[in-house]
Amino acid sequence: MASSIDSKLRFAIAGKRLVTFKADGCLRKAEPHDYGLFKGVARLFYYQVGGESRTGKLPGWRWARIEKIKDLNITDEPFAGPRPVTGRHVAWEKLFASVSKRG
Repeated sequence: MASSIDSKLRFAIAGKRLVTFKADGCLRKAEPHDYGLFKGVARLFYYQVGGESRTGKLPGWRWARIEKIKDLNITDEPFAGPRPVTGRHVAWEKLFASVSKRG
């Protein structure tokens, strides 16, 4: 895992700042909420607020494998913090950073 992605995600989550990145060929604009290990893979759980989506349904919750994140940038735009999550909660093996205090 690229250390620059790690440090950028930790910084963006701690500061509640929107990020942009490319994943699976799509440009994403997102609120990064949780970053950690799930099922042995480093992942980001985020709320996508803009950019492109293969489903075309925005805004919405998404997952990204860290290895697939390219061109990660932290914007100057803040977001309010935790959002209610619909659906089931996951049991992270290790949570590196979170806007909520779950883990």
